[in-house]
Amino acid sequence: MSENQNVDYSASNITVLEGLEAVRVRPAMYIGDVNERGLHHLVYEVVDNSIDEALAGFCTKIDVQINPDNSITVEDNGRGIPVDMHEKEHRSALEVVMTVLHAGGKFNKNSYKVSGGLHGVGVSCVNALSDHMIVNVYRDGKVYQQEYSKGKPLYAVKEVGTTDKRGTKITFHPDGTIFTVTEYKYDTLLDRMRELAYLNKGIEINITDLREMNEDGVTPVRADHFFSEKGLRDFISYLDENREKLMPEAIYIEGERKGIPIEIAMQYNTGYSENLHSYVNNINTHEGGTHLAGFRSGLTRTLKSYADRSGLLQKAKVEITGDDFREGLTAIISVKVAEPQFEGQTKTKLGNAEVRGAVDEAVSEMLENYLEEHPTEAHTIVDKVILAARARQAARKAREMVQRSTAFSGAGMPGKLADCQSNDPAECEIFFVEGDSAGGSAKQGRDRRFQAILPLRGKILNVEKVMRHRAFESEAIRDIYTALGVTVGTPDDPQALNLSKLRYHKVIVMTDADVDGAHIDTLMLTFFYRYMPELIENGYVYLATPPLYLVKKGNKQVYCWTEEDRERALMEFGDKGIHVQRYKGLGEMNSDQLRDTTMDPEGRQLRQVTIENAASADRIFSLLMGDDVPPRRAFIEANATYANIDA
Repeated sequence: MSENQNVDYSASNITVLEGLEAVRVRPAMYIGDVNERGLHHLVYEVVDNSIDEALAGFCTKIDVQINPDNSITVEDNGRGIPVDMHEKEHRSALEVVMTVLHAGGKFNKNSYKVSGGLHGVGVSCVNALSDHMIVNVYRDGKVYQQEYSKGKPLYAVKEVGTTDKRGTKITFHPDGTIFTVTEYKYDTLLDRMRELAYLNKGIEINITDLREMNEDGVTPVRADHFFSEKGLRDFISYLDENREKLMPEAIYIEGERKGIPIEIAMQYNTGYSENLHSYVNNINTHEGGTHLAGFRSGLTRTLKSYADRSGLLQKAKVEITGDDFREGLTAIISVKVAEPQFEGQTKTKLGNAEVRGAVDEAVSEMLENYLEEHPTEAHTIVDKVILAARARQAARKAREMVQRSTAFSGAGMPGKLADCQSNDPAECEIFFVEGDSAGGSAKQGRDRRFQAILPLRGKILNVEKVMRHRAFESEAIRDIYTALGVTVGTPDDPQALNLSKLRYHKVIVMTDADVDGAHIDTLMLTFFYRYMPELIENGYVYLATPPLYLVKKGNKQVYCWTEEDRERALMEFGDKGIHVQRYKGLGEMNSDQLRDTTMDPEGRQLRQVTIENAASADRIFSLLMGDDVPPRRAFIEANATYANIDA
């Protein structure tokens, strides 16, 4: 490097971020993103502190409140954050906890044996990303208070009153200059609070939304109370509420191995999906890890040993694999680990090697006892496993048909696929379009450089109700696999989706804005969730949003996606000479209109499909797409006001 190139780069160019500034400059490093998910993560970080107090045995009640201005209040009856002077920092311990990264009781195992908020950035991170926060601590008969703005204290911790309560109350308002979304979704928070109540039996968790009140002006429209006496047994009853169970009671395992508390509930049902939900210190480990591996190995070895001893396998003359033992199984695995090692800041995969052996040992011992004490249920499980093995062999043959069709990129593509010119998956997108008519318009309106079109022939199979080999035998589903270029099976997991040859990074379902279109959306999402969850997890799945109306007056026209849009357009255009067209289907739009409103990246509105809560998603899909009608009807009636249904 020459002197001229080096002259402008000196110590003055090095920026040192002090205090919580690093969080505000790079918020995604600490909370994942600054969209809806990151916004809700702020609440989880604060609630996790209260849960840690509960795990330590000092808290029995947690209240979460969404305030009218979209600020959040979390109050618990724990010990209260210490307020005395910190010896090293020479200021109140409360201020240290709220304003210093990697500060807190989590690092002292005398205070907390286990903790979800491992990195110590939790509540101080929330403080940094809030334009206002106020903390009240109830300790020793006194109330202490401190306020902050963007992570900086507005005054020293002060005593503001007396009380007979104990605990901590935190109210914070997310900074609108940081977050792209600042409105909290009640249902998203509701799912997490319910989950925490099941994972921590004996703790009362309340959530209230003060943004909408009943006619009396006092009672909130939405408020929920959670308290679970049986913990994971209640959780699995909730998850499997809409499935036909094979045994009257869930198998329950609770104990401690190698100093690790382990709690497991498992239930076989008549379905064909494997639904395993794993948690470490209340954190949902979406990618599994050593605790899940230990569960699978213990389950497979113990059940296979029993099946061999029973003689049932010999009669069936069928080869059994680990996958067969998990078909139609719903299981929740929860472990509490003092020093967990997670892969990545997102905490979605556990890496502690010792946990695998501990869980394997606990499952083997307790499941063996269960099978010996419950011979009827044990035989039912083995029969289910044998049925799964036979179905797997049939599925393998059907799946091989899919593999053969996708063996060569571009070869054997579905006849109706209009492919794009680019070979770069990162810029390519495929539209699965309802009907040939709309498919024709889409083909004419697309940008053939990077947009591919595959018309759907009616409604695809409801995979929630059929065995896997039936799904692979479906021509429409084989076409989807072939068009996407993906195959089933990886070196680590024979059931996983192999994305190495995925041809598009945007997989878009485009249907009519009516009841049939919504049904097709649901069928497609059920298929993706059950058979291609990796597509959703990687952010590749989207729903197109066609407009509902075209409002015209003379030469002026505007497309409207909501009733509010339409009313706004009517007010803007006046009340005379206005023509309003309601689009009942994509086929009613010509190719130019479809391109401009629904396909062109510059003007369209795509909705990305994400999985906020795997356990909740699992339950909703089994409810909506399963055989049990009454709970589905109740769900639709309860949620009709939130849906866009055009009768």
